[in-house]
Amino acid sequence: MAQVLEFKLPDLGEGLTEAEIVRWLVEVGDVVAIDQPVVEVETAKAMVEVPCPYGGVVTARFGEEGTELPVGAPLITVAVGERPASGAGDTASEGSGNVLVGYGTSEAPARRRRVRQERPVSGGSATAVTTREGEPPASVNGQAGGSGTDDGPVPVISPLVRRLARQNGLDLRELTGSGPDGLILRADVEYALRAAGQGATAAPAAEPHPRVPQAPSPALASRSSAAAAPGEIRTPLKGIRGAVADKLARSRREIPDATCWVDADATELMRARAAMNAAGGPKISLLALLARICTAALARFPELNSTVDAEAREVVRFDHVHLGFAAQTDRGLVVPVVRDAHARDAESLTAEFARLTEAGRTGTLTPGELTGGTFTLNNYGVFGVDGSTPIINHPEAAMLGVGRIVPKPWVHEGELAVRQVVQLSLTFDHRVCDGGVAGGFLRYVADCVEQPAVLLRTL
Repeated sequence: MAQVLEFKLPDLGEGLTEAEIVRWLVEVGDVVAIDQPVVEVETAKAMVEVPCPYGGVVTARFGEEGTELPVGAPLITVAVGERPASGAGDTASEGSGNVLVGYGTSEAPARRRRVRQERPVSGGSATAVTTREGEPPASVNGQAGGSGTDDGPVPVISPLVRRLARQNGLDLRELTGSGPDGLILRADVEYALRAAGQGATAAPAAEPHPRVPQAPSPALASRSSAAAAPGEIRTPLKGIRGAVADKLARSRREIPDATCWVDADATELMRARAAMNAAGGPKISLLALLARICTAALARFPELNSTVDAEAREVVRFDHVHLGFAAQTDRGLVVPVVRDAHARDAESLTAEFARLTEAGRTGTLTPGELTGGTFTLNNYGVFGVDGSTPIINHPEAAMLGVGRIVPKPWVHEGELAVRQVVQLSLTFDHRVCDGGVAGGFLRYVADCVEQPAVLLRTL
């Protein structure tokens, strides 16, 4: 007799509490394999394909396309085949080897002599909808009732973590999770991948960034909204717009920010870029040159490449620069992150900016490409404005803003001339440094913009 298992929307990580169904990838009656993607959902940060840890026949789908579901809500039910009797010597499993915590199946415990009554299962665990005499119960929290072995489920919640490990050929069973009860987090996988590249084997002892629990989304806290008065149009703050609103409000609440700015003559920088592009090869973007200047400035003023651990009352400084850049898309404002920007040249930065920008426009950025930044570059000049006092991208400590580059009268070598002028601004967390550091950083950036040859000292 087949067993019908219910698969619920898993915790997708990064503090996300709900997701919207964009497209179903299976129909009722379809046969699915273990770890086959069954639905494409859109979170506040990215589009994600959700794999099902069961193999069998889809018997039901919950929610139409466009429906927003909270984490833990049912997605589909799958009828799986009858399990082999214990002791039969068959080691095949109905569930995925790399299962989600609370969703997978493992080897069955000993047979029971009575029929188990159907009970609700806490969290996102599998629910056996139909049982029969002598049938072993489904595992709870991804573990069987017997003693655990090395062949048991891997303590992973997020399917994104599993996919990242699978794409890079990483065996999750070899990792030690830094989360609660040994839970493997995205940071653990990324650390292991970096360590593999460097020949290291150690696992992180804790998350690199302290996490602060987020309040439930207003969209989930209350589905009812006030009726719009005449002349009003009410738009729910949900999805990416809601995530941006929450993050900006949190930044304003927690970070005592200050802003300084300076005008700079960018004529020589524009000439240098034109000369690079005239030499042939891939075109170098202005954003890439500004990013290169940023990383050089952060090497001289590392206080700004940090974050504040408020609970421990410590400033956490990073030895790497994961550079975020603000990008406006049809879905709203996103801040993709260029990993290890300090180790990239202008060509590599140009290519990565282009790739992430295109992914942002098509809505295919992953949560891993939208998180983990240590400093942000905001080129608001593309909107035709000169200056701004941007809000820091929490939990970072600083953001460099770049206005439009326009011809203006400028005193150059003692004479009035028309030059290409840009306004630069730096918004920084006053807890990590004082004005001297912030002013020194911004002045160095301006010097590099005015005289790109200054960068030759650090190349």
